[in-house]
This record gives sequence, C-alpha cells and structure tokens, in this order.
Amino acid sequence: TNVTLTNPGVVPTGGVSQADGTTLATKAGSAITVDMRFHTETRTQRNVIAQTRTGRTNNVVMAGSHLDSVELGAGINDNGSGSAALLETALQLGSQPKIDNAIRFAWWGAEERGLIGSTEYVRSLTFEQQLDIALYLNFDMVGSPNAAYFIYDGDNSDGVGAGPGPYGSAQIEKAFADYFASKGVPTEGTDFSGRSDYGEFIEQGIPAGGLFTGAEGVKTEAQAAKWGGTAGIAYDPCYHSACDNLGNIDRVALGRNAGAIAFVTASYGVSTEDVNGVPPRSKRADVRKSATLMKSAAHVHSHAAVS
Repeated sequence: TNVTLTNPGVVPTGGVSQADGTTLATKAGSAITVDMRFHTETRTQRNVIAQTRTGRTNNVVMAGSHLDSVELGAGINDNGSGSAALLETALQLGSQPKIDNAIRFAWWGAEERGLIGSTEYVRSLTFEQQLDIALYLNFDMVGSPNAAYFIYDGDNSDGVGAGPGPYGSAQIEKAFADYFASKGVPTEGTDFSGRSDYGEFIEQGIPAGGLFTGAEGVKTEAQAAKWGGTAGIAYDPCYHSACDNLGNIDRVALGRNAGAIAFVTASYGVSTEDVNGVPPRSKRADVRKSATLMKSAAHVHSHAAVS
C-alpha cells in the first residue's frame, strides 16, 4: 500500500491492497479476472523557499525538508519533524543573521509523489545558479519513535548501496558526527539510497548530507543497546500509516536532531571552507591583510636594493 510509482515505462504496472492480495492468494489454481483501473489528473503543489538577507549569494548554504505526507496519515514524523526543525532553525536565525554565506531554506512539495518538488527546483536552475549552491542539507524524518541516529554516508565508508556523494559530502557527514559526539550520542551512517530530496542535488554534483532517524527498517539488538528503544521492530512502526500522528514522535530524538540541524546549518553559514575551500570573511580579511603586508615588505626590499 502507498507505493509510489514514477517514470512510467513500457511495462504496464499496477498495485492491489493487501486485503485483495490475500483474497487472490486463496484462489490459487483457479481462473480469475482482475479488473484494474487507473486515472490521471494534474495537480499543483508548491515548494516554499526562503533565504536570509545577509551572506554572499554565490556560495549559498541550502537546507530542505519535504512538506507533504502520504494521503493515509497526518505525516507528523514523515515529515512534520524535519519541516518543523528546519522552520525553527530559520526563525531562530532571523532574516539578517551575521553570516558569511546566505542560507536558503526549502520546504519541498510532492516528495511522496516521487521527489518531484526538489527535482524540478534543481532542474529549473541555470548551471551558474547551481554552482552558487555550496552544499545541500536534507532532513527527512528526525523524530522516529524507535529512533536511530543516522547520518548520510558522504564518504561511502560503510560500502553499502550507492557510492560517496560529491566532494564535500564526507566533510558534511563529519560535521554532524562531531556534533553528536560532543553530546555523547553515537551515530551510524546511512546510504544515499535515493529515497529523499538530496537526489537531484547529488546528481548535479552538489555536496550533500543530512540526518535520518529511520523508517520501516528494523532496529537491531546492537542498536537498541546503543540508543535505547526496542530491537526487532521498525524505527517508525507508523511509517506511511494513519498512526503517524502527534503521538508518533520521540521528543528526545527530535530535540537532539533539531540541535544538530541548527548548529551545522548556522556553522556553514559562517564558513564552508572544509567543504569547498571558501573561508569565512574574517579569515579572508586576514589573508588579504597578510598579502598586503607581504607586498609592502617586498616593495621596501626592492626600493632598498635599488638605492
């Protein structure tokens, strides 16, 4: 149920409910007719984009969370948790924070329909506008009730599934890992599986990273010993279900992740030097001052030599 099918191809594809599937299974060996119907309709969904008035606009730090949910439930963890944490970060920063790099916040539409909002946004940008984005941070489900503390595996050190993200993704992973380590919270990597809004950013070579507390995956004994919670059940037993309501949140996990989101996002607003070599304004000023002094010294030395 609630399977998302995108990019229609040449093979006809359909789905049935679990109840209908169970009924069909009891008819094994019998001739049966299945009448499958579909309809298409066009709907408009919107992305919400906001950017600080301060900071350079050709080295933008971008952070996003999807705003929609599946039709079945309220979507409080998926993805009210990420959207709310990102909104609070934006509110606390304000419109004119003292930062070197502008921070652009995005709340994506139509993620559950196949990452449509974020994909269309990135594709709508010119090549130069894509180059203006220094990095992208993604927050999709950060308050799962049986929470894990996953960070997207930017350097592919886990060797699972997809390879590493674009250069700079490893440094983003380390920034989050260092934050959690400073709080005494152990973390694990999670693969860039293509299931959230970082996909098109990575496709266009933009460094990416982010946080995830788990969906339908099952928590292991080792993870339960490390993080608490219950082994043998999903990180979010209400994933894509009607019970994803206000009771479906681990508030401790949400608080920890919200802190990490705010700290790392704001830190990159000050400097992205470890990701793409662009230092903060104060450091650039020191470099320019040093270069000026060296130039002056060289001039004095040259003048003395001529004299």
